[in-house]
Amino acid sequence: QKFLCSNCHNILKKALQTLCGHRYCSACLTWIVRNNKNAICQKCKEEDPNTLGEESLLAEERAFGDAAINKEISELRVHCVTLGCSWSGIMKDFEEHQSLCEYALIPCHTGCGHVVMRRKLADHLENGCVNNVTVCQQCQCSLASSECQVRTFLSQHHSTSSASKDGCCFSEVGCAFRGSKEKIQEHEKSAVGAHMLLLLQHMRQLQGALEKVISELENKLHVFENIVAVLNKEVESSNLEILAFRRQSELDQNIIRGLELKIAELHRCLTQKDAGLSSLHKSLLFSEQASYDGIFLWKITEVGRKLQDSVTGRTVSLYSPAFYTAKYGYKVCLRVYLNGDGTGKGTHMSLFFVVMKGDYDALLPWPFRHKVTFMLLDQNNREHIIDAFRPDLTSASFQRPVSDMNVASGCPMFLPLAKLQSPKHAYVREDTLFLKCIIETN
Repeated sequence: QKFLCSNCHNILKKALQTLCGHRYCSACLTWIVRNNKNAICQKCKEEDPNTLGEESLLAEERAFGDAAINKEISELRVHCVTLGCSWSGIMKDFEEHQSLCEYALIPCHTGCGHVVMRRKLADHLENGCVNNVTVCQQCQCSLASSECQVRTFLSQHHSTSSASKDGCCFSEVGCAFRGSKEKIQEHEKSAVGAHMLLLLQHMRQLQGALEKVISELENKLHVFENIVAVLNKEVESSNLEILAFRRQSELDQNIIRGLELKIAELHRCLTQKDAGLSSLHKSLLFSEQASYDGIFLWKITEVGRKLQDSVTGRTVSLYSPAFYTAKYGYKVCLRVYLNGDGTGKGTHMSLFFVVMKGDYDALLPWPFRHKVTFMLLDQNNREHIIDAFRPDLTSASFQRPVSDMNVASGCPMFLPLAKLQSPKHAYVREDTLFLKCIIETN
């Protein structure tokens, strides 16, 4: 049942979970909201119509993608129910199979009105489809395949031969004779002398033109020789100038290298000073924000965006700034999963306590044994959410840290997400919430 949509009762597609905890296909929820004003969850009505509340109102912006159930559905074992098909696999591969199933009934794309198995479509198009058209190779017209076959058959039995006339192979040198192949053969045998005269005349014309071209080229060559002589003198002069420029360039390069070394040294000094200033700024900022009495108030802004980032996996959790139980006491921080972690993932906000590596750990008693109290403040000061725990002294989370921070420990089901966003409370106001941690130091 958990894999079925609360509306269409089919397998969930792109499952969304509403604030009341029921699941809908993404398309089903969109359809319900668009076609029903102030739509109420049908499952809530069926389960207990007397307890309908704000959480039962359906709206796309009040639903979250249920990645866990979508993953489970994608891995369900399924099989194709099309008669004759033996395919089986997992759900995420089924849609691809549907588009390729050889036994699926599909309408003929030519619009002939027939519905055939996908595997028999080619045979239908070739032998039975009245709308299947092809291009006639004889006239390039679009015809039904049967009509084209008739036209091709008639064309093969129709001869349109006609006598063609060709020219003499000496036409390029002036012979104008044309006739059939037999006439041309007789002409070439009887006109050998005339053809030789045409060739001789053509050769003399070519020779005259060639001598004229050679004379023009010799004149141009003489001009070019004079130009080259002048250019050679200019090249020699340019080479001397280039040598002088190279010597000056080497001197300039030495000066530039010296200046670059000085700039690099200045840049290194400036970087060191910037790093020092940044470190001082961070220390000052930390000193301003740090708490040294075991009580810490954490203000989280842009809650909507950060919750969405947690749902999509972009930023799963947030760490608070570090705070201390005393001036030289334990160093700790908070870690919150706005979309839940572990048993609370997707349904609750999870809040954890983290023991961090501190400067004075060598002087402190271990394991950490102080009671920890969590509070989510109602900004109307009516109903704060409070949870507390005492450390499990055998847990690695409360031993002396050997790395920057121990494994977080706390409340995976600190607050239901439906309650976090409920308009009855003011846990989130102006996209901001406040978490408070109190450590008993007595």
